[in-house]
Amino acid sequence: MVATPIGHRADLSSRALSILTQVDLIAAEDTRVTQRLLPVNGIKGRLISLNEHNEMDRVASLLHSLSERQTVALVSDAGTPLISDPGFRLVDAAHAEGIRVSIVPGPCAAVAALSASGLPTDRFWFEGFLPARSAARKKRLAGLAGLAATLIFYVPARDLGEVVGEMAETLGPERLACLNRELTKRHETIQRAPLEQLEGFIRANSDQQRGEAVVVVAGTDAPDKPVSIDSLVRELAESLPPSKAAAMLARLSGIKRQEAWTRIEAARGRSSGAASNVGDER
Repeated sequence: MVATPIGHRADLSSRALSILTQVDLIAAEDTRVTQRLLPVNGIKGRLISLNEHNEMDRVASLLHSLSERQTVALVSDAGTPLISDPGFRLVDAAHAEGIRVSIVPGPCAAVAALSASGLPTDRFWFEGFLPARSAARKKRLAGLAGLAATLIFYVPARDLGEVVGEMAETLGPERLACLNRELTKRHETIQRAPLEQLEGFIRANSDQQRGEAVVVVAGTDAPDKPVSIDSLVRELAESLPPSKAAAMLARLSGIKRQEAWTRIEAARGRSSGAASNVGDER
C-alpha cells in the first residue's frame, strides 16, 4: 500500500515514487489520477483500476500475479489506501494467502485534520462518511453524541452547510469543531469554532462549499455512561445487517457469537413485529 498526496503533489515521498516506478502492477482507484503523479517515462509496471465497483472481480487476478512473484502497489486517489477507500478485500485476501504485505506511509486527510484541529488527540473516533440521507445522518450522529473521543468525519464540501447544521442540532450548537477543507491545496481552509458558528461561516461563503472537507468535532465533556447490552442490541439490530451486528455485539460485549446472533435475531423479530402491528392498526 502506497500513500499518495491529498492535495500538494510535493507531498509524494521519494520512496513512494520509487516504489510506483518499479513495481510490476499499480492497482489504482482511478488510473487517470495516479498517472498524473508519475513521470511520463521510466514506469516499469502497468496501471489497472481497483475501485468499489470492480474490487471483488480484481482480487483473484491480483492474487495470481502476486503468487507469480510479481509486485503490486495499491494506491487510492488521494491519501493512505483503505481509509474510506477501496482495497480492504485485496489486503485481507493477501494476508489469508500468506503473501507479504507492506506499507509506504504518508499523507492521510483524517490524521492531518486531527493534528490541525487543536482538539484532543489521545482518543479519537474515525467515522468517515456519514449516510447520504438526512434522517439516517441524524440517527448516526445521535449514536455518536455520547462519545468522549474526538470525532472525525469526511464530508463532501457541497453538503457542508447541511451536515454541520445537523451536527449542531444533534451534538449541540456549542460543541467545538474544526473545518479542514482542501487540505494542502491552494484554497486550504482550517477554521475552528462552535458548530453553530461554523455552520454560519460555511453558509456565508459559497467557496467553502467546494472540494473535499474533513470536519473534526470535540467529544462530549459528559462522563461516559455505561451502555446496557439490551440497548446495544437494539442499536446494532437497527443499523447493521444481522451477521455484522452479531459480530460487533460479540466483540463489544464479550458474549459468545451464538448468543449474540440469537439476541440480534430476537431484536429484529420484535422490530418487525411492531412494524407489522402498526400496519394492522391502520
